[in-house]
Amino acid sequence: MARRPGAPAAYGEDFSFVSPLVKYLLFFFNMLFWVISMVMVAVGVYARLMKHEEAALACLAVDPAILLIVVGILMFLLTFCGCIGSLRENICLLQTFSLCLTVVFLLQLAAGILGFVFSDKVRGKVSEIINNAIVHYRDDLDLQNLIDFGQKEFSCCGGISYKDWSLNMYFNCSEDNPSRERCSVPYSCCLPTPNQAVINTMCGQGMQALDYLEASKVIYTNGCIDRLVNWIHSNLFVLGGVALGLAIPQLVGILLSMILVSQIKDQIKLQLYNQQHRADPWY
Repeated sequence: MARRPGAPAAYGEDFSFVSPLVKYLLFFFNMLFWVISMVMVAVGVYARLMKHEEAALACLAVDPAILLIVVGILMFLLTFCGCIGSLRENICLLQTFSLCLTVVFLLQLAAGILGFVFSDKVRGKVSEIINNAIVHYRDDLDLQNLIDFGQKEFSCCGGISYKDWSLNMYFNCSEDNPSRERCSVPYSCCLPTPNQAVINTMCGQGMQALDYLEASKVIYTNGCIDRLVNWIHSNLFVLGGVALGLAIPQLVGILLSMILVSQIKDQIKLQLYNQQHRADPWY
């Protein structure tokens, strides 16, 4: 039977433009991160519920559990669109997934560029966050453990210097401070003692009252911001590899979703052509 010039080539009834490889690769790709997002939300909610109510509300802005929950929920919604969209071949969900993932990627890229260009402002913001964390050090056990880990890992104490710990009400050096930790610093600021069987949690007692030279014999006197900046400069290739490792899955997700959307659109055109061809054999 003759075919009208310019009409699509004839395909069998079982032919499909949608590649099962692309479809299920995108599905399992999203399924993996969907499960990860649910684990993140579950861990964040559990950590939040285990905290004392007043302590949790006191440092809401710096609570790692809240950050985990927010990131987990956003990842859950994003991967839901990709997972269901690929499985059901839903163009709307797939385009939403692709658009959101592109926006996330561009925001991360913009944040990296702006952080490099406006490094001084970033440093000031980091200093503000660290000072806020110091203020709430005793209010949140998770935050306390995070700060202690950071100070021991980077061999530092406080934000700019060890005297930043006066920002905390328990370590403040004011005369009217009744705390037994007055003018002290956390044990994580102390220099490591070889062959120490039991950690001396009071090793930082009265350290803020000493000058830098005397205090440096017992504790780290350098601030964590300078140590962090030095660490970043020393590990640029590692950080670049991590950034690339985060970017590749996002780019793969965007590419697969765009390919699948294109294939679904071609399949819809084929179905419309077949319907018209059955209604009008001369079409």
